Amino acid sequence: MTSPQSPQAHFSRAGAMDLSSLVNKQQSPPASAAGGGARGGAGAPGRYVLDVTEAEFDAVMQRSLQHVIVIEFHSPRVTGGEQLSATLTQLADAADGRWLLVRIDVDSEQRIAQALGIQAVPTVVGVVGGQLAPLFQGVLPPEQVSQYMDELMNAAVANGVTGRAEPVAGAADATDADDDPDAEEPRDPRFAAADAAVDSGDYALAREEFDKLVQANPKDAEAITGRAAVGLLARVSVLDGDATMAAASAAPTDVDAQLAAADVELVSGTPDKAFDRLIALIRTTTGAERDTVRLRLLELFETQPPEDQTVLKARRNLMAALF
Repeated sequence: MTSPQSPQAHFSRAGAMDLSSLVNKQQSPPASAAGGGARGGAGAPGRYVLDVTEAEFDAVMQRSLQHVIVIEFHSPRVTGGEQLSATLTQLADAADGRWLLVRIDVDSEQRIAQALGIQAVPTVVGVVGGQLAPLFQGVLPPEQVSQYMDELMNAAVANGVTGRAEPVAGAADATDADDDPDAEEPRDPRFAAADAAVDSGDYALAREEFDKLVQANPKDAEAITGRAAVGLLARVSVLDGDATMAAASAAPTDVDAQLAAADVELVSGTPDKAFDRLIALIRTTTGAERDTVRLRLLELFETQPPEDQTVLKARRNLMAALF
């Protein structure tokens, strides 16, 4: 088993792996089997957890166009593997459909693991819009796993993937038979208008809707994050990642080029690089240009969890750069 990576989700439309046709297609499974089965193995099945075979893989991966999928490549041979599975199941159920956990047993589904280049077990990857986003390898503490999921969801929002998974058939009955039926309510209806605008590609309208929520309650953290995320989405939707980075390298003092590069770096799962880039720019600019960069940096902070160590470090560095 290789050493775990640092806790960040690495995702970009330009650099991620396209999952389409990665595994040789078999005959389509019957409709009843296409959704996979509720999680087996130790512990109770999760409401948002599927065990998937090669026959079901392509159909399940198509769902990543609507909502985030997290794949856990696991093996009963791995010491501590059940601990990671339990953590992921708990987080998936707590997310209430924001992402679906797909579990693949590498011992019985070797062709999927080989096709995706899985070299260590356990390995966890995200899938956003049909693109593979490597997350981490090895058994990590729950708080680190949670941080990876937060980063992945931020990247998904920035790329317009904001749908919700349906609970796995049968799993809710097996685990929550006595639950209040209201427990599976969809996401907060406050965001319905903004969500609809994002779905239609009208990012300006989506920002207006989030602005209304923030004006009504300036302490609404979810609305503030949504406003920042949709602004980022609007900007990156018209950028070519490679060309943007090349332009920034060629013009290190061009404020617009550096702002665009920071957007690309953040969406690509390297917020530390995005923050460092803008803080360095703040050190070399003055007046209105400096203020423009400062405000953009503050907005990028809002797309990340406020307690994230990368954000806290960048805020300290920003204070040092300003004073």
